[in-house]
Amino acid sequence: MRFPATPPDQGQAILNLATSGRSTDFQVACQQPPPGYPHWDQIRRMPIPHPELTHTEWWAAIKFGRKLSLRPLPLTDRNGKPFLFSLQDTLYQQLHEIDRGAGKYLTTSEPIANPQTRDQYVISSLINEAITSSQLEGAATTRAVAKEMIQTARKPHDRSERMILNNYTTMERIREIKSEKLTEELIFDLHRSVTDGTLEKNDAAGRFRTADEDVRVEDDKGEIFFDLPPADQLKARMQAMCDFANGVTPQYFVHPVVRAILIHFWLAYDHPFVDGNGRTARALFYWSMLHSGYWLFEFISISEVILKSPNRYYLAFLYTETDENDATYFVVHQLDVIQKAIEGLHTYIDTKSTELGEAERLLRDWTDSLNHRQLALVSHALRHPETTYTVEAHQRSHGTVYETARRDLLNLVEAGLLTKGKRGKTMVFRASLDLSERIKRQ
Repeated sequence: MRFPATPPDQGQAILNLATSGRSTDFQVACQQPPPGYPHWDQIRRMPIPHPELTHTEWWAAIKFGRKLSLRPLPLTDRNGKPFLFSLQDTLYQQLHEIDRGAGKYLTTSEPIANPQTRDQYVISSLINEAITSSQLEGAATTRAVAKEMIQTARKPHDRSERMILNNYTTMERIREIKSEKLTEELIFDLHRSVTDGTLEKNDAAGRFRTADEDVRVEDDKGEIFFDLPPADQLKARMQAMCDFANGVTPQYFVHPVVRAILIHFWLAYDHPFVDGNGRTARALFYWSMLHSGYWLFEFISISEVILKSPNRYYLAFLYTETDENDATYFVVHQLDVIQKAIEGLHTYIDTKSTELGEAERLLRDWTDSLNHRQLALVSHALRHPETTYTVEAHQRSHGTVYETARRDLLNLVEAGLLTKGKRGKTMVFRASLDLSERIKRQ
C-alpha cells in the first residue's frame, strides 16, 4: 500500500498570505472547508475552489480552521505528544443518524423483537464478524467452510479456522461482560481468547510484548508505518486507555460512539501484544458499544464493511500518524463504516423478513407432500427456529395417536425440513438450519 504524502509546513504559507495582502482569501477558505475530512495526500490532487490560492496555501487555511476545534486526548505518541480529534458539523449529523439507526428496530422489527429469531440474527452477526475480522488479519478460508465449522461445532483444521473460531467465542464472551468495567486483566482475557492456539509463542497470549520482541506495523513489502511505543510504557498506557474507556478521562463529554472508535484506535496504535492486536482492538470496540447501551451492535459486523476496502482502514491510521496526530481521520472513517454496517443490517433484516414470508407462501405448495399437521409445524418452525418438538407434544397439539405423530415428524426429517436428536431417551426434533432455503428448493 502506498504511504501517504506528508503534509507541508503551514507556517510559511500563512506568512506569505499575510504579507501579500491575500488574508481575506485565506479567511474565506478557512470558513469553507472541503466536504469530508480530506488529508493533504488527497487535497494536493483536488481542484482548488479558491483559484487565488495554491494547494499549500489552501491546506494551511484548512488546517487553521480545523485547529480551532481540535481537542486533546489522554492518548499520546511515543514522544509524549497528544493525539487530538475534532467533531465537525457533518460528524455530529452522522452521530445523530447512528443513534437513530441503532434503535430503528427496537420495537418495529419482529425478527429482532422475537426472542427465538433474535438468536438467529445474533449468531449470524457473530459468525460474520468472526470470519471477516480474522480475514483482515490473514486468515485464509472460505466463508462457507468457516460457517459450517461454527454451526456444526467441529474442531478447526488449521490456524485460519482456529482464528475464526477464537473470534466467534470472543464475541460471545463480550456479550457476557458488556456491563463490566474495562481493566487490564479483562483486556488480557480477551487477547487470550482471540489468539488461543494461533501464536508462534504460546506464552505470548495475555501479556505485553517485551523490548526484545521485534513487533512492527508494516505493509506486505516490509515498509514500517510507524514506530510503536516502547514496551516499558505499555502498562501505564493501558491503564490510561482503561480510564478513558470507563469515562474517568477526559474532563469533557465524548460521545459514546466516538469513545468506542477511539478505544479501537488506541489499542491498535499501542500494539501492546506480539500478535492479535487488530482483533483485540475491534473486540474492544464492540465491548464499548454494548457497554454504552448500543444493543443493536450484537447484530452488526464492522469488519465485514472494513474488509471490502481494507486500504481505507489502514490509511485512516496513516493519515492520523502523518498529520500531527489528528485522530479525526480514523473517527471519520469508522463513522462511515458504522453507518454502512447499520444499513447492511437493516437490509439483511428486510431481506430475511421477505424470505420468511415467501417461504410461508411456498409452503402452501407442499399440500401434496405434507398433511395439515406437518404444514402447521413447519410454519411454526419458520417463525420459531429454536423450538424443540417431540412426538408427545405433536400428538397433544393435534389430538392424534402416538404412531401418527411419530410418523409425521420422521417424514419431515426425511424431507430435510427437521433434524432429529436425542434428549436422554426422548427423540427431539428441530428446524433445519436452512429451513427456508430447503422449502424454496422443492
